[in-house]
Amino acid sequence: MQWLNEPAEFSDEGGRITIRAKPRTDFWRVTHDGGVRDTGHFYYRAVSGNFSASVRFSAGYRDLYDQAGIMLRVDEAHWVKCGVEFANAQQNASVVVTRGFSDWSILPLAGSPPEFWLRVVRDGVTVEVSCSLDGAAYSLVRQAYFTERPALDVGLMVCSPIGDGVTAVFEDFTITP
Repeated sequence: MQWLNEPAEFSDEGGRITIRAKPRTDFWRVTHDGGVRDTGHFYYRAVSGNFSASVRFSAGYRDLYDQAGIMLRVDEAHWVKCGVEFANAQQNASVVVTRGFSDWSILPLAGSPPEFWLRVVRDGVTVEVSCSLDGAAYSLVRQAYFTERPALDVGLMVCSPIGDGVTAVFEDFTITP
């Protein structure tokens, strides 16, 4: 795996990946404020064709828009990031689909779940994002058109757009055909 924008701190020990985001890092493009940001941390590998990517993770969400999860990326203008984002003073299941312009959808999570499970399935041009609070029962959060390109970069994403950094711990990260 390799980095787009190395983080402040990183470790990968026995399948437990810890990433500490640098302050004021994000992936976002044009919508809402007109800004383009491509400074978030993305630890990835190239994947071709259809696949399922899944991970269990937790983070010390504190500041507005702190986020962690999975990212699929073609280039700086075509990507999907999904996972948990801290907004409205709580954790939210979050999906941003970017095809030139970013859009954003969130679903509030009851309480502050200590862990979160995420599954992203690519089937042709379609991406489906599902989440779970127990690793067993998954709920569909979003289905979106993404790209016809067969090859994507797929991996883990952490950002802290407004804060001084957030630390996320990922376990059981898998990508399967």
